[in-house]
Amino acid sequence: MAIDRAHVYFEDARRFYEESVKEFEEGVKENNPYKIRDSAEKAWNAVVQATNALILKVSGKLPSSHWERWRMLRELEARIPEIGRLMLRDRYGARERHLHEMVFYEGYIDVEDVRYELERVKAYLDDVGKALKTT
Repeated sequence: MAIDRAHVYFEDARRFYEESVKEFEEGVKENNPYKIRDSAEKAWNAVVQATNALILKVSGKLPSSHWERWRMLRELEARIPEIGRLMLRDRYGARERHLHEMVFYEGYIDVEDVRYELERVKAYLDDVGKALKTT
């Protein structure tokens, strides 16, 4: 049951990421800061959903808050060396800061920086996808 739900969360993460890239490119083309900010929030949500998928699959529990997600990542990293090597907790925190806080909430938009962050989200999803297959 948890494995099926984990798959749903991960598919949602992929879709949010795809939508974030699409909205980012539209925002850049149209010089629309609101679309760029929304794309950052969708990318952040992709990280959240991917993290939910991994935690649910490995622990059978779904975190109820960002703080709990962060704590559970720490526990997974300590318990499972393969996950620890991915440094997902640090990467999760970095995406939260850069995409969710700085771009979406504070409105700091540097197009190349946002593009860079979207690449980091893709790498995060790729690593979580691999971890989902091996754990």
